[in-house]
Amino acid sequence: MSRILHIGKFFPPFAGGIENFLADLMSAQAEQGDTVAALVHDHKILFSRFFASVQTEKSLPISIYRVPSYGRLLYAPVSPQFPFWLNRVLHEFKPQLLHLHLPNTSAFFALWSSQARRIPWVIHWHSDVISTISPILSLAYHAYRPFEKRLLAHAHTIIATSSPYLTSSTALQPWQDKCKAIPLGIDKSRLPEATPEEQQWVEQQWHPKECRILTVGRLTYYKGHETLIQAIFNVEGAQTIIVGKGEFQRRLKFIIKKLNLAHKVKLLGYCTDAQLTALFASCDCFCLPSIERTEAFGVVLLEAMRYGKPLIASAIEGSGVSWVVGKNGLLVPPQDISALTRILQMMVDDRQLCEHLGKAGQQRFEKEFDIKKVAEKMSELYRQILESNAKLCAKPEKTAPIA
Repeated sequence: MSRILHIGKFFPPFAGGIENFLADLMSAQAEQGDTVAALVHDHKILFSRFFASVQTEKSLPISIYRVPSYGRLLYAPVSPQFPFWLNRVLHEFKPQLLHLHLPNTSAFFALWSSQARRIPWVIHWHSDVISTISPILSLAYHAYRPFEKRLLAHAHTIIATSSPYLTSSTALQPWQDKCKAIPLGIDKSRLPEATPEEQQWVEQQWHPKECRILTVGRLTYYKGHETLIQAIFNVEGAQTIIVGKGEFQRRLKFIIKKLNLAHKVKLLGYCTDAQLTALFASCDCFCLPSIERTEAFGVVLLEAMRYGKPLIASAIEGSGVSWVVGKNGLLVPPQDISALTRILQMMVDDRQLCEHLGKAGQQRFEKEFDIKKVAEKMSELYRQILESNAKLCAKPEKTAPIA
């Protein structure tokens, strides 16, 4: 069995698809017999704290080290202590392998750590950084790219979350020979059936006798919530709940008010895991209207599939979203309000289609996206890497000189 140190951006209870995947993966790995830890940033900003907090799981060999951070710059945590804690955790935990989850600027500190460079790296490529929509991110990428190249060059293996994303990623093109596609997954036990109390709460959120359309995600520039709000304006017999927080919240409230859609669109903000469970279980359809490749996979789609819900998503060129949706949902061009309106109305009018797509998604989830199956693939990859590294490190035996 292996000792694995994951380097991530955040960790639950921070709400995010990558964070939930990391937590589910670590639990599955520990159940397989691996010893795992994660070094992440604390999502709570506490200026008075210098030391990392350490969380251990009593039932599983898992440790979470949360390094203090003091805000974010262009979505990147500001954490000056991260290199110190990286070296300390490497010394204390003594991992056999580093599993770096990108994008994450703090992962760059591994380049200057002699301890880190002595062990093999796996880079989990969750998303490209470059944006076609945000000019600030595009400009910042010029400074980010040289360090990204060095990380990729040093990695033993690079994991892309889908073959389509791997093929379309310009950043990964020079290293295709050491790339491997392994899909993300989730632990369905983390998403149980709603309790009676949760069911009572969720029924108060929906209007009766109307098709229930749910979307979950950070309220930010690439998620496409504006498109969904404008599309629902002309859909009869439908309502939408948007779950999430972010810098676009005020803008979305303005659009809802301007279009007089308070009776059809509700911004719920942050929801607890129990509330999310109830919303997924009670909705009729899940929509992911993202508009660019920053939406590389869509873990939230898997959560909807776990509950047997049909999917509507944007057919983002070069993203893995279309591959995830497959035959268990419908795709529309990004930012096409008319096309999204037609598809939403189709879902409202054809409940039989909803049921068929939902069942197809649930079956595919069991087959491909259960976290235990993903962890098995990861374990086999680790085994191959560690065996390869052991051969490289083995020194040839010295032979006595011939007399």
